[in-house]
Amino acid sequence: MAISITSLQNERVKNVVKLRNRNQRDEQRKLVIEGYRPILRATENGVSMDEIYYCPAFFLGSNEMDLVRRVEQSGAQSVEVAETVFAKMAYRDRPEGLLAIAPQVERTLADLPADPKGLYLVAEAIEKPGNLGTILRSADAAGATALIVCDRCTDIYNPNVVRASIGTLFTVPVVEAGSQATLAWCRELGLKVLAASPHASECYTDVDMAQGVAIVVGTEQYGLSDKWMEQADMQVSIPMLGQADSLNVASSVTLLLYEAVRQRRLLTAPAHRD
Repeated sequence: MAISITSLQNERVKNVVKLRNRNQRDEQRKLVIEGYRPILRATENGVSMDEIYYCPAFFLGSNEMDLVRRVEQSGAQSVEVAETVFAKMAYRDRPEGLLAIAPQVERTLADLPADPKGLYLVAEAIEKPGNLGTILRSADAAGATALIVCDRCTDIYNPNVVRASIGTLFTVPVVEAGSQATLAWCRELGLKVLAASPHASECYTDVDMAQGVAIVVGTEQYGLSDKWMEQADMQVSIPMLGQADSLNVASSVTLLLYEAVRQRRLLTAPAHRD
């Protein structure tokens, strides 16, 4: 049964606001999921939620209450809140009237799907939450096997990551791990390690990505660490034909992933007969 909150001083409201802080998220092992599509994707992928807050005055469509009931039926407490209360809790500038609290998903490298022919993505020291969220969207769209976030600078449960990913944080297996442990895991699985760098001489379209591969990207400012560059099986670049010397890391990821998709589709396409 839903409860109602109208006071900004309510302890539940105060705790939701606290979860904007990474220390609080880590201490409570919780994350905030805001918006219709992220909550829907979390629900469709079996994410167990503790609470769902809703404010009909902010709804953008007609399906929100169906989603609230669906989350409620899975065991979450539903809470209707006043407009002023939701505005205080919301992370978005334009709230959609839905916000859920869920436990963080704790995975290790051993929990990832281990496919020797898989398409893996490794993101080293990504700083901007928006970039990490967009990388997740591209990984989902390209059917990547998993994403490994190495030597993190950005918390994968930052609300801006959840928002920018539009819920694909819950559709792509994601794990945080150190670079050395990740490299050893790739070697054990037999993956070829492909390092993306604007300084590499080989074009990304000229290497074999139809085999099991881990595509490794770093930050725009510093690129990949020497550890990855020195131990990579392949080093590739994306041609830059204008005055800019590099692409946004999320744009680079999209190009690299879809080149792998293209090569794999060619490999499995039936041969045409004359």
